This record gives sequence, C-alpha cells and structure tokens, in this order.
Amino acid sequence: MTECAIATDGLRKEYRGVRRRVAVDGLNLRVPVGGVHGFLGPNGSGKTTTIRMLLGLISADDGEIRIFDKAVPRELPEVIARVGAIVESPKFFPNFTGRQNLELLAGAIGTGRRRVRHVLAQTGLADRAGDRFGTYSLGMKQRLAIAATLLKEPDLLIFDEPTNGLDPAGIHEIRTTMRRLADEGRTVLVSSHILAEVEQIADTVSIIGRGRLIASGSVAEIIGDRAVTVRAVVAEPDRAAQALAAAGLSTRAQDGGLLVEGADDPATVNRLLAEQGIYASELGALRVGLESVFLELTQEVELGRTRRRDRRRGAGEGAA
Repeated sequence: MTECAIATDGLRKEYRGVRRRVAVDGLNLRVPVGGVHGFLGPNGSGKTTTIRMLLGLISADDGEIRIFDKAVPRELPEVIARVGAIVESPKFFPNFTGRQNLELLAGAIGTGRRRVRHVLAQTGLADRAGDRFGTYSLGMKQRLAIAATLLKEPDLLIFDEPTNGLDPAGIHEIRTTMRRLADEGRTVLVSSHILAEVEQIADTVSIIGRGRLIASGSVAEIIGDRAVTVRAVVAEPDRAAQALAAAGLSTRAQDGGLLVEGADDPATVNRLLAEQGIYASELGALRVGLESVFLELTQEVELGRTRRRDRRRGAGEGAA
C-alpha cells in the first residue's frame, strides 16, 4: 500500500444557517508521500473547506483525518512542524525587504539567518531579497510566502489556489517552484481550478465535486482510454462527413476542419476517406487533456444532482 502524507475517510462538513449547506460530503482523500498532488474541483466543491479541516482551522462534523499517520486535530501538535501551508493571501510588512520579513519570522521560530538565505535561493528570490516587499510583483509575493513556509523545513506543503490573480509569468514562476520543491523530496498538495497548469506539474490528482471524490490517481490514469477525437482537413468536407457518417462516425466542423468522434485512431479515418477517393491534407488525433476530463466528470455530477432533484420534486407533486 502506498504511504500517504494525507488520508481522510468519510470527511464531512456542514454549514448551518438560513440555508443548510453540505460543503464536504463523505470525502475519502489519499495524497501519496512525495510529488505534486493536484486537488481539483469547481468553485464551491469543498476544496478550501477540506484544507481548513486538514490544518485544524475548522472542525469536521464527521470522519477521520490523518497526516503522516497522525490523527487530526487530536495529534496535530505532533505533526504540525512537518507541514507548511498558504491558505490566504500572504501578509508581510510592505516597507520591509523580503529578507527582513523572513528574518522576523525566522527569529520567531528560532531559525537562523543561514536558513533565510537558503529559502530565498530555493524560491528564486535571492537577487531581490534586498528590495521592499511592497515593490514585489504578485508572483514574487507568493514566492516569498512559499519561502516563509520553508523556514521550518516542512515535509508537506499545502497551497490553496496559489496562482489566483497572477499573470502568465507569475503562474509559471509558482509552477516551477512547486515542481522544484517536489523534486527535492517534499509532498506538495495544490488546490487549483487552472487545469492546464496542474497537468504540467502534477504526479497525481484528486477531483472532487459537491464535496465528494469523483476521481483519483495519476494524470494518465484519470485521462484513461477516453474516446479519440481526430481532426481532418479535406477539400470536400461535406462529402467527407457523409462518408464518415455512413461508417457510423459523427463529425462536426471546426476551424476549417472536421472533428471526427468514434474512430479508434487517425489511420481509421484516413482509410475510410481514401476508400471514397477523399484525401486529407492534415490528419491527427487531438490530445485528451486533464481539463476536458475534469469538465466531463464534474458535469456528470451536476447532471446527476439535477436528475435527483427533479425526481424528488416529481415525487412531492405526486404525493400532493
């Protein structure tokens, strides 16, 4: 069995107010030790609530949490030194330099200046350590927050939407930093809705919807053997579509080409077209990415929820 940095069983959190809302609903989460683990879900799916329960910031209504096999929150003091987290926007003194901000934090936890120099280098901030925090870009501010979490040399890093509000350059900086930290042997849990970015760095992922786990595993396992979409560019798209439809394949026009669904691979489409004297100038399989799978899975959850709600309404009307 793979060793887990984080494991939850039946985790549940419900908010009670004017309207009852279940934020996390029986979540069974497994984050293996080492590498980057993407924690994915639409807004409102329960990601931040889960992270807050992992860190002991809010209590669960039911279920179990274990971090490095220590029960949370009961044994959290025994393991918290191994955990670093960024849950909200970083708070630093704007008129202090990056180095001064870190030295203040280091002094509070009994860490020396050598460690400050080391984490600045780890996060690519050594050259800007003498600049005031207020002059930093959003990406640099986020990297300084990561540097702060590294002062105590944690084994597990938890980042909640760390690229929110960043431009492409800032996103690239944070992505590179997270990958480097994982390659050094740490476990990095990152929640995000930017699927393309997560796909580039994640070793494993968990996808949740409505507070429940709907898929988990390596990126390759999640994508799996989903249907191939073939793109073909031909001189006679209408005749090509008719030929492919006769073979049981569906097509639709897009960006000057035909998207073909239901074929095993591009060779099948090429053969069917050639049999009708139609030859493609361009032909290839479109890569199925994590984002398309994510959308498919979360839409299935929403569709199932809508159907259950409609059935309950129908039963209520029938009883009336």
